[in-house]
Amino acid sequence: MSQIHLFELAFAGLFFVLLIMFALVIRKRPEKYLREIPAFAHLGRSVGLAVEAGKRLHIALGYGGVNDIQGASGLVGLTMLQRIARAASISDRPPIASSGEGTLGILSQDTLKSSYQAIRSENQYDPIYGQISGLTPFSYAAGTLPIFMDQQVSTTVLAGHFGSEVALITDANERVGSQTMAGSDNLEAQAVLYASSQDPLIGEELYASGAYLNAGLMHQASVRTQDVMRWVVIAGILLGSLLKLIGVIE
Repeated sequence: MSQIHLFELAFAGLFFVLLIMFALVIRKRPEKYLREIPAFAHLGRSVGLAVEAGKRLHIALGYGGVNDIQGASGLVGLTMLQRIARAASISDRPPIASSGEGTLGILSQDTLKSSYQAIRSENQYDPIYGQISGLTPFSYAAGTLPIFMDQQVSTTVLAGHFGSEVALITDANERVGSQTMAGSDNLEAQAVLYASSQDPLIGEELYASGAYLNAGLMHQASVRTQDVMRWVVIAGILLGSLLKLIGVIE
C-alpha cells in the first residue's frame, strides 16, 4: 500500500473517530455551538408566514443524479424537504418539491410520504407534491415556472445541482414576489444565486443544512468534525511547507 493511500486511510479514520466523539458529546450536552447563518433564521420565519398566509413553499432539488457526485447536494435538499414538510404540516397548502432527475423525483415523493406518516398526517400526502419538472437543465427550469404562477408560492428553497439556467428560476420567483433561499454545488450556479437570491448559501453552508434544521445529532457532529479537520488540513499544509523550506523533504 502506497504512502498516499495510507495517508487517505488515516485521514478517513481520524474523521470517523472525531465524528463519533462529537456525537457522544452532543448527546450528553445538546446545546448548539454553530455560527449564525442568516438564511436558516429567515427560512424559519418564512415557513411560519407561509402557514399563516395560506401560501405554499417550493423546494427545488435540481437535476443531479443520485448515483453521481452531483447527487450529494440533491440529498441535502431532500433533508431540507423533510424538515420543511414537518414544520409546514399544519398548512392548507403543503410544500411542493420539483426535480429534474427520475430517481430524485421518486425520493422526493417518498420523503414527503414518510414525513407525513411520522406526524400521523397521511391524508395530507399526495404524490403530485413531488414533481419531475423536466429531464434536461433548461426543460427543468422551464417546468418549474408554472409552479410559481399556479401554486401561490411564497418562498422557494433551491438546494441541489443547477447550472447557469437557474437564473430563469430566480427571475420568475422574483416576478411573483416570492422569497428565495438557494445553494448549489456548482460554481456557476453559486455565482448566479449569490446575485439573484435574497438568502444565498455559500460553499459548504448548503451541506450544513441538516445541522441547522435539527435533522439529527449526527448532522451537528459532522459540522463540528469538518471544522476540526479543516484546521488539521491547514496545519498539515503549513508543516509540509516548513519542512520543504528547511530541506527536510523534497
